[in-house]
Amino acid sequence: MIEPKMKENDTSVVEFIESVESDKKKADAYQLLEIFEEVTGYPAKMWGPSIIGFGSYHYKYASGREGDAPLVAFSPRKAKISLYLVYEGEERDALLEGFGKHTKSKACIYVNKLADINIDVLKNLIQHTMETYQKLYPNE
Repeated sequence: MIEPKMKENDTSVVEFIESVESDKKKADAYQLLEIFEEVTGYPAKMWGPSIIGFGSYHYKYASGREGDAPLVAFSPRKAKISLYLVYEGEERDALLEGFGKHTKSKACIYVNKLADINIDVLKNLIQHTMETYQKLYPNE
């Protein structure tokens, strides 16, 4: 079986953020760290080499594939900040109204900088994501 790349590890979150080249992205990452910890109540943990996650859940698909993932996460990437929040759907789209300047994929929301978005909407998205995954994958 292939070992998943995105595993929780003991790498320092602060050291990772300090390694971000852009001072603006670094400042945004520290602000996100504060927001995610406040909303989730979980301490930040590194998942893989570049994802900062909060909380976790264990998933098991019908195919038999299973693993662990953070409830919510973000990564201050070089191009954009990736927000790992709830998968696409009507509820997510409704929550994204009034969010601000962003792009999205099935599993991520991308922003250039925090100044482009509504922080209260971000907090609602984080809360919604946690509740969604905790209902879908209750602790066994």
